[in-house]
Amino acid sequence: MTNLKPVDVAIIGGGWTGLLMAKELTAKTSQSVAVFERGIPRKLQDYAVTMDELDYNIRLRMMQSTAEETITHRHSLKDSAVPVRQHGSFHPGTGVGGAGEHWGGASFRFLPDVFTLRTHLVEKHGAAKLPEDLTVQDWGITYDDLEPLYWRAEQLMGISGKAGNLRGSKIDGGNIFEGQRQHEYPTPPLKHSYASTMFEAAVRRLGYHPYPTPAANLSEAYKNPDGITRAGCAYCGHCQRYGCMVGAKAQPTNTLMPVLSTRKNFQLRTGSWVRRIVHKDGRATGIQFTDASGEEFFQPAATVVLASFTLNNTRLLALSKIGTPYDPVSRKGTLGRNLTHQVGTNTRVFFDKPLNAFMGAGELGARFSDYDGDIGFTGAETGLLRLGMIALSSNGDGPIGTFGIMPPGTSKSNWGSEWKKAALQWKDHSASIGLSAEHLAYRQNYMDLDPAFTDKFGDPLLRFTLNWTDHEFKQREFAAQIQHKIAREMGGKFEDSLPPRARYNVINYQSTHIQGGAVTGTSPENSVVNRYLQHWDMPNLFVIGASAFPQNAAPNPTLTVLALTYWASEAMVNKYFKHPEKLI
Repeated sequence: MTNLKPVDVAIIGGGWTGLLMAKELTAKTSQSVAVFERGIPRKLQDYAVTMDELDYNIRLRMMQSTAEETITHRHSLKDSAVPVRQHGSFHPGTGVGGAGEHWGGASFRFLPDVFTLRTHLVEKHGAAKLPEDLTVQDWGITYDDLEPLYWRAEQLMGISGKAGNLRGSKIDGGNIFEGQRQHEYPTPPLKHSYASTMFEAAVRRLGYHPYPTPAANLSEAYKNPDGITRAGCAYCGHCQRYGCMVGAKAQPTNTLMPVLSTRKNFQLRTGSWVRRIVHKDGRATGIQFTDASGEEFFQPAATVVLASFTLNNTRLLALSKIGTPYDPVSRKGTLGRNLTHQVGTNTRVFFDKPLNAFMGAGELGARFSDYDGDIGFTGAETGLLRLGMIALSSNGDGPIGTFGIMPPGTSKSNWGSEWKKAALQWKDHSASIGLSAEHLAYRQNYMDLDPAFTDKFGDPLLRFTLNWTDHEFKQREFAAQIQHKIAREMGGKFEDSLPPRARYNVINYQSTHIQGGAVTGTSPENSVVNRYLQHWDMPNLFVIGASAFPQNAAPNPTLTVLALTYWASEAMVNKYFKHPEKLI
């Protein structure tokens, strides 16, 4: 193993969190910062060459290779876990920018009560009425702490949207249920699609409060506070699972790398697969990584920031033997607990007219939050504690991925001339009304190292123990009935049935929103990191990203991940580097 020249800060992961942390530290300190990314470099020119749907959208070119590393999954402690051999329920990215390159761009703030959820639920329902296995908790951070940092993240990316609660004033056309914000969005909302216009009109007639999805896809040309200028969206429909060919979608490579590339105290090392955080006597001493040729290196560092995807954050801590692994039986330990995903269900609606759905953007669409959190219902009559948002999105329907979508019973077979004729007839005649709901944390859903399966280096894979509970089934059933009302009001055809109560599966896509494992909290007994994302057991180790979420909110996590990164960076710059010990 080769020992390298020491750096002040070693950051593991070159996605949104790692590169934003590097940007903040190199701008505000003289610390030498090195980011280690195991994937390849990425740049705008790569995306402008081709937008091949088969390559990117079907074969998932931008995702981590399951041949090199994957997870194993089981539903309960009594089951045997098996490896996930192809991406299905979520799509972790790789390369510079990570999932921030192929994301859709949805950019929401979390509701204020999400950050104090345990306190909120106890006050509303009483502790005795909450499920025994429920392990939701307060973050130790509040919405008010993050509000100005949400704004910085929105400016960084140039979020397109419409405020609904501006300094306490409720504004029709925005999300009137959002937490109070101090600023209007940096850019106006994206254009409406034909389908989203019909959806918005229908939900208004039903008494709901629709608003345009806040998106990191620019509605117009924009220059951010760092002086980075990007063009407006061309509505080409190639956002989700693609990098943007014109730079309209905010990505780490077009917002952060242009700034970092000019910093003399910054370096980016691609092809660097970090396998261990090395530590001694309660402090990290550096990182061990293997380069693309297979050679091993030790990088000494005074401070280590773990900023990879949720799965990799949790796994690397476990492989490095940092923290106490969680035991769901005794409920002792913290590393790996509170694994959450995203709860959703969709109603496909068919229309007599074409929708021109090939046009779109990553998060072009409309939604309403009348049932987000526990707005709109008490819980007593539904058996629900929390719900979420209902939306219609126009992401851009590709010719391969959407071919063959037709009303049930249209064709007697799913192949042959009759099926082809029906597929052509119904092509571009449907849209989907979807739910994005909170996934609460439970004792039995967690991550640990698999005792049987390993990656290409022989290191144990991460094991998921995860299944749906009765609460998630009720969330879907409640939302489906609302979706059916909307579909009926839109004048479309749809299958009027409730979603099946099927177990969690790793086959159907359910968003790349994986949370937990290294959660934040108020004490070492219930969390891995403190409110500044500093590891309780190792003061010179910070763990940032959605792994810190004690449970998942209804909206997409990216904007909150960026706000937390700003929060942690300010703590490091203003407190930790002045006195490198545990922050209080």
